[in-house]
Amino acid sequence: MSELSVNHLLGIKYLNKKDIQLIFETADHFKEVINRPIKKVPSLRDITIANLFFENSTRTKLSFELAEKRLSADVINFSSGQSSVKKGETLIDTVNNILSMKVDMVVMRHPNPGAGIFLSNHVKASIVNAGDGAHEHPTQALLDSYSIREKLGGVRGKKVVIVGDILHSRVALSNIFALQLQGAEVMVCGPKTLLPKYIDKLGVKVETNLRKALNWCDVANMLRVQNERMDISYFPSTREYTQQFGVNKDLLDSLDKEITIMHPGPINRGVEITSDVADSNQAIILDQVENGVAIRMAVIYLLASKIKH
Repeated sequence: MSELSVNHLLGIKYLNKKDIQLIFETADHFKEVINRPIKKVPSLRDITIANLFFENSTRTKLSFELAEKRLSADVINFSSGQSSVKKGETLIDTVNNILSMKVDMVVMRHPNPGAGIFLSNHVKASIVNAGDGAHEHPTQALLDSYSIREKLGGVRGKKVVIVGDILHSRVALSNIFALQLQGAEVMVCGPKTLLPKYIDKLGVKVETNLRKALNWCDVANMLRVQNERMDISYFPSTREYTQQFGVNKDLLDSLDKEITIMHPGPINRGVEITSDVADSNQAIILDQVENGVAIRMAVIYLLASKIKH
């Protein structure tokens, strides 16, 4: 069996096309597993995984935990709110204390960009980045591409627009890297204030008119506005944002073609998309959630197979 070219999943930019293909083929297998009556496989019975979340997370944390348990790994959950981090313990000390309990893999979400890369240089464990600040969120991008492949038969040649708060979004950056690696065309759409200054260096199209963007694309990935990362106001009001960049059923129905709607969650219903869009047949949001478990099983399994006990 072929193996990944990396020992950690720190970001999409460290992967190659073959890595993504291998992750998807492995996820296909695990998707069959999680749809069986008995959803567990004994693949990682001898592996211990620590989930370290220094930032709030519901879906990603649950998805990783479920993926780990489906693979029969031993799981330790760590939340910084109830830990010695509050007493001033450093990241490396925290992780080394956990690793001294013979942990093989660390799944980490951290508010600082590059935290996973920093950690991978200092500890002897396989690191999976579950989101580092506004930098990358590789498993989200993988499950998004996997969901497009499942819905449209492939990613190559597809036109994908990412709409919303591109500036603060780790999902946007990882998606851009993953989609381009697989040969998709990528556009970003949002208020100028929410587009990063370096956006033209990423080789994506830029559009500030939502209707034009939707008429261009096959898939629209709708991002929420990340108010928790904003220290200033980037647009006049939520109402105005919704009028210009929110998708409702009337807008979808008025397009020249039927497009697929995605959302990484959590959804701010009535802001970036209305409930009748989120719950419509054009949306594959719940498929993304299901695929998230299969993709994370695949990533953990493939990285674990490189750990030498």
